[in-house]
Amino acid sequence: MKKRISVITLALRSGDFYARQFQDIFGDLAEVRAYSTGDGSVEGIEPSDLYVVSTDAFEAAEEARQYVPSKGQVAEIHLTYAKDVVRDLKKIPKGTRVLFVNITSQMAREAITQLEQLGVNQLHFEAYGPDLAVPSTAAATALWEGIDLAVTPDETSLVPAGIEKIINIGHRPCTPATMIEAALRLGLERILEEKRFQNYMKSMAACNYSFEQMFKRSRQLESRFDILIEILDEGMIGVNEQGEVFAINQKAREITGVEAGLAMGRIGGRVFPYIPFQKAMNEKNKLPPRLIRVGSANINLTVVPVLWRGECIGAFATLQWFNELERRQNELRSQLRHKGYRAKYCFDDVIGHSRAIERTKEILKKMALTESPVLLIGETGTGKELLAHAVHHASKRREGPFVAINVAAVPENLLESELFGYEEGAFTGAKKGGRPGLFEFAHKGTLFLDEVEGMSPAMQVKLLRVLQEQEIMRVGGNQMINVDVRIVAATNESLEKKVEEGSFRRDLYYRLNALPALIPPLREREDDILFLLENFRSRCGGSFELSEEVREILMEYTWPGNIRELQNVVEYLSFTGHSQIGPEDLPPTFPPSRQPLRPLKEQITEIGQSLETTELLNTNKSLEFWYVLGQMYKASEEGTFIGRESILQSAKECHFPLSQKEVRTILEEMAGKGLAKVGKGRGGSRLTPAGRKMWEENAREKENFNQMDY
Repeated sequence: MKKRISVITLALRSGDFYARQFQDIFGDLAEVRAYSTGDGSVEGIEPSDLYVVSTDAFEAAEEARQYVPSKGQVAEIHLTYAKDVVRDLKKIPKGTRVLFVNITSQMAREAITQLEQLGVNQLHFEAYGPDLAVPSTAAATALWEGIDLAVTPDETSLVPAGIEKIINIGHRPCTPATMIEAALRLGLERILEEKRFQNYMKSMAACNYSFEQMFKRSRQLESRFDILIEILDEGMIGVNEQGEVFAINQKAREITGVEAGLAMGRIGGRVFPYIPFQKAMNEKNKLPPRLIRVGSANINLTVVPVLWRGECIGAFATLQWFNELERRQNELRSQLRHKGYRAKYCFDDVIGHSRAIERTKEILKKMALTESPVLLIGETGTGKELLAHAVHHASKRREGPFVAINVAAVPENLLESELFGYEEGAFTGAKKGGRPGLFEFAHKGTLFLDEVEGMSPAMQVKLLRVLQEQEIMRVGGNQMINVDVRIVAATNESLEKKVEEGSFRRDLYYRLNALPALIPPLREREDDILFLLENFRSRCGGSFELSEEVREILMEYTWPGNIRELQNVVEYLSFTGHSQIGPEDLPPTFPPSRQPLRPLKEQITEIGQSLETTELLNTNKSLEFWYVLGQMYKASEEGTFIGRESILQSAKECHFPLSQKEVRTILEEMAGKGLAKVGKGRGGSRLTPAGRKMWEENAREKENFNQMDY
């Protein structure tokens, strides 16, 4: 809901100017109106969330109470100068006599004092306002003798006759401090982080260095705090000394189902009645962890008060899904927790009867009977981990543990303790009593190292020693621990090339490459494509049939994502609701039929012919919306994602006026209506089936596009 701001000044022109400034800063978050005591418009003032009053608006406090409610929030207008105005005035020759003209002589004196504080002190100012009594024209002439320059904040009509040169510096703008106070009183502090306020603040002359430095430091600390709570893997909600919510991270929003807009600035105990903020603040003690129910989920909750010099100034609550609690205690062992210590799959679970996969299984069955390391080489999505399970299951170690870890996903500084374990006190945060590593967990069994190419050189040296000596030393320990572990490693990159580049040790490569096995990509298993498709369809309960054209498309597709991509396609087709699958039913990211793409302009023209007959046309979308939709549709036809930069570049090439903000707004609108899935960063965006349908079934204003060459 918009906040209402009333600006009250003596002169209406000044009020209108300040009101425009407030509107520019607060934008759609507020409705700003100007009132004047000079023309009596203040008599019609409406109730507001904030009353912003100039120093000259009322002669006495009693007069102000007639128009401003006793409980109303009031902020006083303080004025400053733009940096360019100060810069220009400093260029006037030293010693020049200048008449400063304002609505009143008092305001003129205040303005002169402020200019001198800002460094414009080489001039001899004289204050002038209409209220200044001058007995006669002759007296006035004598008074202004030798002054031929007047400076005025947009009050040129008040400049006395005889002044030859007038510099109109325009209305003095409100200080950034005035805007900050207004934002704080309205609970709209977020505007202080926006670009428009930052630009405004930079354009104003600094009259309070300490304030600006403290505000800058406060913003930096707040930004760091926001970054910190967002990277946490548990939900966090913070309240101030009044119990009002001032922080809630994304994880907390997911757990509670409460959006930031519904929580920020409100009493935490009312928004989250199941969190005892007030109890923790009153007792000034951390509340012990407890299990609560939020919706249908069990949540682990902890509330900690924030104390400063013995006084409670707020509290933080941390929330964590109960079924994730153990996993969160040591996230780097999450794969171990999920997979367990036993292999889940055997060679019978490797689906396929093509010669390529059958030959691979035959080779791996023989390798499984040995004790040598096995290196699985294959593209992403070919099933390397499943085959690693199968190798262990077919080996003599089948009764032992099977432990898996993706070494590329673990930070280098934590991988050593994850693999080798650590002793108590080895580092800050080390568990009491220490913890065994994955090599110890895998004793008498198999350790699967996925994406082994991502291991750092330092860790490669340590792994090589383990393979050679079959013993490890925990981090912070002083004794060797014997381990009996078989290594199965996997890579989707060429280790030979990495050895040549020097990023992978040659001796470790030959240790791991004792028994290499090449996992065939799906494109080399043509006989398995439809067989796997039928299997996946049965698993997910699909009941569709493929048209001959779709079968041909699937058989000719190269499947860069291999089996994982095929499984995703089957799941998508199962939820289309169609019993017969045609090319139009394929996922929007899937390559289309081999028909050549027509120019975008030609598509628009053809669709435009149904402009008056399409039922869904009453969407009143802008030309920019349809342009972005068209570009995304074109990318969808090509089977690719598209990012904002690509859309902007395309618009630039065809001289179509489009800004980055417009593209971002349009993409957010599409995502909100289910027309597109918008990726973060450089991931790109893509249309959903609904978005493709909207483009295909809706026309656009073709006459606006016919002048463009796409």
